[in-house]
Formats: sequence, C-alpha cells, structure tokens
Amino acid sequence: METTQYFQKIGNDMWLTEDERDNLKISYRIKEVLYSEKSPFQHVMVLDSYDFGRMLVLDGVVQTTSSDGYIYNEMISHIPLSIHPNPEKVLIIGGGDCGVAREVCKYPNVKEIDMVEIDELVVKACKEYLPEVSGNLNDPRVNFLYIDGVQYAAEKENEYDIIIVDSSDPIGPAEQLFSKSFYSHLKKALKEDGLMVCQSQSPVFHLDVFKQSHAHLSSLFPIVKPYTAVVPTYPGGLWSFTIGSKKYENIHVQNFDKETKYVSQDLLEGCFKLPQFIEDAIK
Repeated sequence: METTQYFQKIGNDMWLTEDERDNLKISYRIKEVLYSEKSPFQHVMVLDSYDFGRMLVLDGVVQTTSSDGYIYNEMISHIPLSIHPNPEKVLIIGGGDCGVAREVCKYPNVKEIDMVEIDELVVKACKEYLPEVSGNLNDPRVNFLYIDGVQYAAEKENEYDIIIVDSSDPIGPAEQLFSKSFYSHLKKALKEDGLMVCQSQSPVFHLDVFKQSHAHLSSLFPIVKPYTAVVPTYPGGLWSFTIGSKKYENIHVQNFDKETKYVSQDLLEGCFKLPQFIEDAIK
C-alpha cells in the first residue's frame, strides 16, 4: 500500500508529519512501517517510532501508542467503572485498538461488553501489530460488532450500565459522536441508573469542543463531571473526558486494586480537580 503521502524524508530518516491545525504540525521520526492498508473507511497504519514505540495511525493522524496509550485507555475506563457500583453490561463505541475493552475486562463483575467499531481492519491490525495496547484481546465477554455506532445506539433502550465513547477527533464521520442527538440516544440506551463517558478533546487547543460537550451533556443528564489526564502523544498534552450520569456521582471504590500504570486510588479522586481556566469555561 502506498504511504508516501504521509511521510517526509530528511536525509536517511523518515518522518510522519501530522497536521494538527493551521499553525501546528507534529512530526515523529519513524523506524519502520509495520502495517499499511486502506479499509472502506480510512487508511490504517501501524508504525514503529523512535520515541513512542509502535503507534496506530488513521488517515495520517496518531491515535494511540505503545508508550502512552495506557493513560487514555485507563482514564476513560476505570473512572466510570469506579463510579457505578455494579456495572454488568458495558457498551464501547469506537475503541478499535481494543485498549478500552482490555481495561474493562479487568472487572469480573462485568458480564458482557459490546464493542461497536465500524472498521474491522483497525481491530485486526492492533491485535496483530500493537499488542502493547490491545493485549491481543481474547475474552469471551467481549462481543465485537463491526457496525455504525451512531445507528446502533439509536436503536437501544434501557440496556447498558455504562457506555464508553472512545471516538477519534470530531472531523468527518466522527463529528456525529459529539452531537447532542447522539448523546440523547446514549441516555436512552442506558439503564435508569446508568452513566456514560466520552473523550472531550484538548481543553487547551479545542476548548470550544470541550465546552460544547459539557453543555450538551448538562442539558441531558442531572450529573456531569469533567476530568483530565496528561497524554504526551496528544497535542497540548492535557486531555479531557466528560461523564454524564443519571444517578451516581462519587467514586465508590475504597481500595483500588486493578493492575494499572496510571490510575491509582488517589488519582480516582484527584482527576476531577480541574485547572482554573477549565472551571471558568464551564461556569
């Protein structure tokens, strides 16, 4: 598969350059292209980089890496799972790298995990070439559904305890995953005490998206809780997540015992303490 459009040669070195915005480009020095295929939806690559190890790249944009992917996956998973007292059925929308499902599988009380990922090629590539993130996921509780997540959510009602929206940036098809109508479908798909979480972008570079997500969820859910983490791969480093909950608000776990690299008992509580500029943005 031709990949030259995504790379720049400098001397003998190959660089992936990601166009983040008009005034910002991010370049990664690449050792090797491990996988490159075009799916019906996007161009899928797994690259081996010098600083971040193996990375999943979709249409030239880095999605996760073996170096720091665990931060995002742990934060979008363990926080909601530590708020809901007894989650048994979980829906993941997106998450083709399998990192989120891998974290959810650490909870024995979770009986069923529906993972709705539109692009099967992403799952196949990550299972084979990115085991540091996917763990080559093979758990009988995980039900892979290669269909459109927006349509799937619209057809569900009172079914899930937790919904995790692991979406890419709000560009193109993924833009729907940030809409109020989509969030309203998720609310309907949740049980009467259910909760959802979504990634809500960089509060530094995409404060408008963060504020919009917060406003949409606040109009639908009685409890809305934003929180943050630092993910070095993502532009700006500081990344946000937002929970919309029908009933539960506080961390119920007293002694966090899951095997993690980033999340700890103190972090479960501390991640909700927001920088002042974020507090001001959502007042």
